[in-house]
Amino acid sequence: MKRQNAIALACAAGVVFMTGAAFAAVPLYQLFCQVTGFDGTVRRADKAPDRVLDGTVMIRFDTNVRDLPMVFRAEQTTQRVRIGETGMAYFDVTNTSDQPIRARAGYNVVPEHTGPYFQKLQCFCFDEQIIPAGGTMKFPIQYFVAPELATDAEARGATEITLSYTFYPSKDGPPDGTRDPGRKA
Repeated sequence: MKRQNAIALACAAGVVFMTGAAFAAVPLYQLFCQVTGFDGTVRRADKAPDRVLDGTVMIRFDTNVRDLPMVFRAEQTTQRVRIGETGMAYFDVTNTSDQPIRARAGYNVVPEHTGPYFQKLQCFCFDEQIIPAGGTMKFPIQYFVAPELATDAEARGATEITLSYTFYPSKDGPPDGTRDPGRKA
């Protein structure tokens, strides 16, 4: 009987652990990607590099919208920057509906092996955005390509990097703070 109780307890503990691991997997994976630049995830930087190299990289900006009545575009579709130099780009977002939109921008970089070297100092993607009904907003991004790109055996041949943004609806509810009747509490 003792052995059966121990097995039952071990099984129950295993189920609880696996359930907790399933809920923690997504946030832990996102944290891992942000820290390492894995899978083309862009890193957030606290300061610009101390050195600027002669080599340049063409940065391409790609914009997308998922399930939102809005127009999202980059003011410039490309920029050429020196490696280590701070670049600045602007994006326009227009809400084409008669209701405020609460949205967040997700991002990625290709080729994936350049992800650890494309770093942001300032970005609208760090925070949720509320775009007023019928309004247009301008969002900046301040970034650089880290000088270490030039010494990475896999990434040093990169001459182009594409930064892709997708605006998607936030799950935090409507901007006015009222509860959406179609959303469960």
